[in-house]
Amino acid sequence: MPELPEVETIARGLRAVLPGRRFTRVTATWRPMVERSPLDVVQQLPGRRIEEVGRRGKYVVIALVDGAILLVHLKMSGRLYVGAADEPPDPYCRVTFDLDDGGQLRFRDPRKFGRVYLTPDVESVVGNLGPEPLDGGFTETDFLTRLSQRRGWIKSLLLDQTFIAGVGNIYADEALFAARIHPLRRADALGEEQGRRLYAAVRCVLERGIRLNGASLRDGMYRGGSFQTSFCVYSRTGEPCPVCGTAIERARIGQRSAHYCPVCQR
Repeated sequence: MPELPEVETIARGLRAVLPGRRFTRVTATWRPMVERSPLDVVQQLPGRRIEEVGRRGKYVVIALVDGAILLVHLKMSGRLYVGAADEPPDPYCRVTFDLDDGGQLRFRDPRKFGRVYLTPDVESVVGNLGPEPLDGGFTETDFLTRLSQRRGWIKSLLLDQTFIAGVGNIYADEALFAARIHPLRRADALGEEQGRRLYAAVRCVLERGIRLNGASLRDGMYRGGSFQTSFCVYSRTGEPCPVCGTAIERARIGQRSAHYCPVCQR
C-alpha cells in the first residue's frame, strides 16, 4: 500500500498539472469505488474547477474552487495519474476523470480496494485520522503524550491511522529499526528516551522517503521511487543487518508482518 511518502510524491506530481483544470466528465467502471461518497462523484463533480492538490494521511486531497473536496485513497494497489484521452484504454482503470484541456485523470486499481469521495466537508471523510507526523505543529511532546495514552504492540500502534496518519509497514519497520526498538515492545513499556528516539526516527524515515520519491516494490504498483535501495530491515528477511551483520528476522503481528534485527532491536 502506498504510504505517506508515496502519496506525497503522487500529490506533488499532480500539483504541477491539475490546478486550474476543470472536470468535464467522470466515468466509473467499478461503481463500489465511488458509492460511499457523501456527494455523487459521477453526477456532481463535472463542471467543478481544481484549486489545489494536497495530501492528508494516505489520501490525495484535491481542493475545488467552490469549496468542495475530492479525496482519493489508493488502498493496496491504486495509482493516480494524468494521461492523454487518446492513450490506449487500461483495463484496470476504475475511474476516469475527463479534464477541460483534453487530458484525463485516471485512477488505476487492479485490486479494486481504492475509494473516491466528493464532499463539502473534508472532516466527514478524514476526521478520524491522527496528526500528520511531519506537521510543524506536531511536537515531540505531542507524540510522547499520545504514546503514553496507548497500549499494545508498538508496531501495531504505528500502523493505527488514528494515532498518527500516513505510516504503514515500510516506514514503521524502518523507524523502529532507527530507534532501536523491537516491534513487539508494548507501547506503554517504552521509556521517555525511547519515545523521543522513535519520534525523531519516524520523522527522519518519512522525510528521507519523500526525498527519494517513496519506495518502488517488486509488485510494480508504485513506480518511480528509490527508497527501497535504503531499506535497513523491511523485506530483508535473512539478509545481514547493516549495523551488526545479524540476519534480519520477520515476525507476524496480528495480520501484518514486521522485519527487525534481533540484536539491534532487543
